[in-house]
Amino acid sequence: MAGFSIMQGRELGLDPLGFCHYSEPMKICVIGIPGIPEGKHNIKDPRMDKTHELVEAKKKVYAQVDVVGEDGSLDADAILVSRERFIDLVLKDIEFIETRLSRDPAAAEQAVLLKLQAHLEGEHPVFTAGLSEEEWQALTGHGFHTCKPVILAEPDELGDPEALMVRAFKGSGYICFLTVGGPENRAWPIRQGLSAAEAAGSIHTDLQKGFIRAEVIGFSDFLDAGGETEAKRAGKQRLEMKPYVVQDYDLMNIRANK
Repeated sequence: MAGFSIMQGRELGLDPLGFCHYSEPMKICVIGIPGIPEGKHNIKDPRMDKTHELVEAKKKVYAQVDVVGEDGSLDADAILVSRERFIDLVLKDIEFIETRLSRDPAAAEQAVLLKLQAHLEGEHPVFTAGLSEEEWQALTGHGFHTCKPVILAEPDELGDPEALMVRAFKGSGYICFLTVGGPENRAWPIRQGLSAAEAAGSIHTDLQKGFIRAEVIGFSDFLDAGGETEAKRAGKQRLEMKPYVVQDYDLMNIRANK
């Protein structure tokens, strides 16, 4: 199962502009956590380290995210925040709701805002309020700071920012799939629930358009067998078509028409 690098893509004639992974990385907003600067950040998942031990490749490439500060919280995909600063975010959302309620919104919007207000006053993020699709539609155009996954960092975790970032990524609604061997072992971050074809598109748009199938080894099967070749010999590699929902840390070899 060969790894997939940008250089290989060029050799196959793929348009460099199609490498989606590099144009729109996920964003994690970090608030009140020392030792995590803004900018590009590698998610140093120990599973990637174990993969690199078991599969020979020239280099190891971790999943990468953008770390943004508090001013980017509304546009971030997830928030990693210290417990003491979490209350500040909750209060901002409560203040926003109070402002909206003071403007006599429509009945449907008012009902949802009151529901969220009670939820937030219990020190819970908007993301966990369990709103229905209809309720979200009543809030179209509203921006809440806590409407995405919020990962709380406990005081005893602040000394290990790398482990915190791994936990934040796992709690963000994102997963990774792997391409291994040859030039690189690489973890590709995708939103949880994507199909195999959509995951291929996270590498390059042409791979999604021309997707034929994916050769897949589950990560636990990979570990149990002691490597990729061993897992194949044990009959653990399977063929999956476009609708297959990618699982976290699947090893995937994508077959596509040029």
